[in-house]
Amino acid sequence: MSSNHTLSTVSPEETTGFAEKLASLLHAGDVLTLEGDLGAGKTTFTKGLAKGLGVKRTVNSPTFTIVKEYEGRLPLYHLDVYRLEDSDEDIGFDEYFHGDGVSVVEWAHFIEPYLPKRRLDIRISYIGETERKIELSPMGEDFDRVCEELMK
Repeated sequence: MSSNHTLSTVSPEETTGFAEKLASLLHAGDVLTLEGDLGAGKTTFTKGLAKGLGVKRTVNSPTFTIVKEYEGRLPLYHLDVYRLEDSDEDIGFDEYFHGDGVSVVEWAHFIEPYLPKRRLDIRISYIGETERKIELSPMGEDFDRVCEELMK
């Protein structure tokens, strides 16, 4: 019985901090989807996740490579599948989704058929210049627990 959770952040630092806290609750094989308009803060959110996973490298959007891999406490697989719209190309998603790291998928709706059923869907909405609404939709009991822990 999954229920959605919503929160607001008022600065990029607060968004990053929230994602960093989320990272501390993640395990190998966890998949997060990130939806939101251009400039909503998907990459800012991913930078926070990376920091929380102990990634030292600078994180930026993998716009031209589709996947970027970062080493941390757990590997971080950052996928930007925007360019796969109207494509049925499977670039080996399962290797990432069922691998030893955490996968973050931007524009995930473009590869819906390939996404695992057990995942955390995240939508970031632009509210004001620095304010964002973050909606978490857990798909699976373990993500229900993660969300409950986050919202404490």
